[in-house]
Amino acid sequence: MTTIIGIGIENRKETAVKVQNILTEYGCDIKTRLGLNDYKENECSYNGIILVDVPNRKQAIEIEKHLNQIENVTIKEIEF
Repeated sequence: MTTIIGIGIENRKETAVKVQNILTEYGCDIKTRLGLNDYKENECSYNGIILVDVPNRKQAIEIEKHLNQIENVTIKEIEF
């Protein structure tokens, strides 16, 4: 089984750094990571989405716990 964590980020300029620190901390537990954002020429987008594939359910729960403590972050998950 694997867990896909969807991380919705608002206010990317400030929030993304906090999210990045957590994902780096758990980097060895993450199989795949994909970042998506609205592209605007000459402007950094305000929102973004990161999809993270975590094969270990226990680690996925731990990552989500830490991410949920960050303001402007929304978590959704899918289990396969």
